[in-house]
Amino acid sequence: MNLKLRIATYNVESLDEGPDVFPPLSERIAALRPYLEDLRADVLCLQEVNAQKPDKHGHRILAALDKLLAGTRYAEFHRATTMSQDGEVLDIHNLVILSRFPILEQQQFQNDLMPAPSYEPVTAQPRAPGAHPVRWDRPVLAVTLEVDRHRLHVLNLHLRAPRAAPVPGQKTTASQWRSIGAWAEGYFLASIKRIGQAVETRLAVERFFDADARALILVAGDFNAGIKEMPLRILVGDLEDIGNPALSARQLIPLEGAVAAEQRFSVRHKGEKLMLDHLLASRELHRCVDGVEIYNRGLPDEADEGTGHARPATSFHAPVVAEFTLKPSTGNPAR
Repeated sequence: MNLKLRIATYNVESLDEGPDVFPPLSERIAALRPYLEDLRADVLCLQEVNAQKPDKHGHRILAALDKLLAGTRYAEFHRATTMSQDGEVLDIHNLVILSRFPILEQQQFQNDLMPAPSYEPVTAQPRAPGAHPVRWDRPVLAVTLEVDRHRLHVLNLHLRAPRAAPVPGQKTTASQWRSIGAWAEGYFLASIKRIGQAVETRLAVERFFDADARALILVAGDFNAGIKEMPLRILVGDLEDIGNPALSARQLIPLEGAVAAEQRFSVRHKGEKLMLDHLLASRELHRCVDGVEIYNRGLPDEADEGTGHARPATSFHAPVVAEFTLKPSTGNPAR
């Protein structure tokens, strides 16, 4: 029997609550719930979900997310989240995967498959001798789902934005640098972080392919990069880059290609339409795609936030959703 399946990704941009949070959570819930309901997702990948502490000495919980999901189809879904080393959800910018289907396995990778490279900043003031590890800012969250008789591997990630990383002693304010040289080095450090995170995600994908050459894999999230930029090239593994047809089955395919070019964007920036949020599918899963939608109608321009315009109650990112039909012959059935 065929199975219909909808998978979506959405950066909800610092979903939070508290006296200093604006817009307040009540406004965000009123604006976001219709989007989430309309997605009708069976698997929903969220980025930038902040945690809260009910009391000063309590544990961090995703209270704002729970309030957003209350009364929706997602309230009772199985849930996976990124975790800190102390076993709690992260303070800010958690990745969350919500699934109608059971979660068989959950993993996260942050310099686990790829050690942090060492680097000694040359513009730091004062300059500290010796190299220090350059760790990725965020982990990638991976789950294996039991979807009917299939196993589906979903990876949720949020790559670092292409903005310069701090260099000790080289900024006068949060946004002002002391020199262009220091800014350039900070940009270089940011590039190491985002490219490294993309490579580690690709290594996680390779593990799934090593275990099953016909694996059903979907990589979803806010990539902070367009299709021709380095992080996407690393994750996609196009044959023009690889040069080995024997590896074609391991290529990931960007699903936004099914959307008309004029509608293919998930962010607006200074009037430019950018596709920064992606769904990448393995070839076996790509064969099952029925359609792709980007909910970008009326999407605000993120550059307006710094010009006195109010921050939107929804997000500067548009949700992206793909629908699939899984047939009994799809992939290798779960044992």
